Amino acid sequence: MTTTATRGALEDRRMPVQARLGAAWASFMFLYIYVDYYHLYKPGTVDRILDGRVFEFAVSPGLLTGFLALIAVPSLMVVLSLTLRAGANRITQLAVASLYIPVTVFNAVGEAWEWTPFYALSIGLELLLLAVILRAAATWPRTPASVTADAHGHREAASPRG
Repeated sequence: MTTTATRGALEDRRMPVQARLGAAWASFMFLYIYVDYYHLYKPGTVDRILDGRVFEFAVSPGLLTGFLALIAVPSLMVVLSLTLRAGANRITQLAVASLYIPVTVFNAVGEAWEWTPFYALSIGLELLLLAVILRAAATWPRTPASVTADAHGHREAASPRG
């Protein structure tokens, strides 16, 4: 029988910031989509949609385009997290995650108190993921000043002569 002591501790490698951000945005998207999907099960929701109303708005090309834009931004953040250079990535993460805090909270506006557990859990989890994104971007590790990159992006120690 092999024990943990004889096998050693589990290895815990540090994941790159870009991968953590991409994963957080992907998780955010899953919640965002499923919350909207489960919202359809609320009594009267589908009837209002079939009557041409969503929340307080008439269903229109402009409204649906706006909804698509709201979902497109965090969807694109998954790939942008993995492809943008560090400086632009950090700024983009901080800006977009900050902008999605009020968007996320808005989902509870006008809802009946009986739906508080549903919205508290869904909005709470989405806000938690946005906080993870903001923290990861705000604490993005910096390269020591003595390390530079050559023209191909390979890092090398700076020459002692400057």
